[in-house]
Amino acid sequence: MAAPLEPWRVSAFNTAKLSENKMHDDNVAQRFGFSGGLVPGVEVMAYMMHLPVARWGRDFLERGLIEARFVKPVYDGETATVSGRDEGGALAIEVESRGALCATGSAALPARAPVVDLGDYAETAPAAVRPPIGPGAFAPGLWLGTKPVTWGGEALRDYLAEVRETDPIYLANNLVHPGTLQRIMNRVLVDNVVLGPWIHVGSRMQLLAAASADDTLTARAKVVANYDKKGHRFAEFDALIVANGTTPIAHCHHIAIVQPREQAAA
Repeated sequence: MAAPLEPWRVSAFNTAKLSENKMHDDNVAQRFGFSGGLVPGVEVMAYMMHLPVARWGRDFLERGLIEARFVKPVYDGETATVSGRDEGGALAIEVESRGALCATGSAALPARAPVVDLGDYAETAPAAVRPPIGPGAFAPGLWLGTKPVTWGGEALRDYLAEVRETDPIYLANNLVHPGTLQRIMNRVLVDNVVLGPWIHVGSRMQLLAAASADDTLTARAKVVANYDKKGHRFAEFDALIVANGTTPIAHCHHIAIVQPREQAAA
């Protein structure tokens, strides 16, 4: 039986204060009922990834599965405590901050990475001119692409500092942190539509290979759902993160509120 994992405590950092998404701005977020700007969900998910990498090492980076659901905000400068417990060979993961449960999820290590056919995911350029968010945005069946990115050298060191990651595995092996892949999933939205304030609410990611910091990464994404729930407009995306146009790196399902209730009613 594996030894219990020590909780991972992070001084949360709002990496998106100056982003287009004003849900990370204190004044705007307060209009939606929050205490201040939200630490991005992709960064909270990156905090969660510390535990399965501590448990399984590079094997997790090559074929691990992680899911996360964000239930309450994590705020800049607050301590986020990530805890994990064994459940039938998997890890149940929780994030708490300010005495509240902020995120739940799980991680597992399949015996092998699933085989994904690159041809099932259409290679699409991001929008040349982004339309504003509206009724026709993120129509189910629509294919979306992202601008290519790399996380080598200083960019990788900066990212690890931003998500408070101290595990030496990334710099020692020139590997990107899988949290960067979640940032690419957010680019599926913002590279294609001009959004108002919006909220990432959950993700599932099956890693297929460990990405090198020298790789050029893009997403090939399909809108699989668009619906109203409790006055919010949600969209869901099925995507493949691809390295250098040839190698599948991660299969992702991403869920976001693209128009929160106040905005949708305006």
